[in-house]
Amino acid sequence: MRGAWTVGIVALGAALGPAGQAAAEDQNPWAVIEQLELAGYTVNVDRIGNAPIEQCVVTEVRNPQQVTQPVTVVDRNKHGIDVDTVDVVVRQSISVTLDCTG
Repeated sequence: MRGAWTVGIVALGAALGPAGQAAAEDQNPWAVIEQLELAGYTVNVDRIGNAPIEQCVVTEVRNPQQVTQPVTVVDRNKHGIDVDTVDVVVRQSISVTLDCTG
């Protein structure tokens, strides 16, 4: 289970690191927002200017926030009962800044 979390965190770091941000700047803002939403984020959009979003440029992806809650997991098996507590992500948000000045 920890391996899956580690892979997810590494992938998120790659997506939000400097190279990932540069890649986001080259994409349609709708595509960047959709990718983040598919990853489970609530996306907060800040924009400068009033051009349609299709004409905007992503200038920044920042401030990923996660709210977790501990959950107790009970596993009954042939060896007895195994009780673990794991943190479950209840909500996560991220901010995307757009330059829509044209």
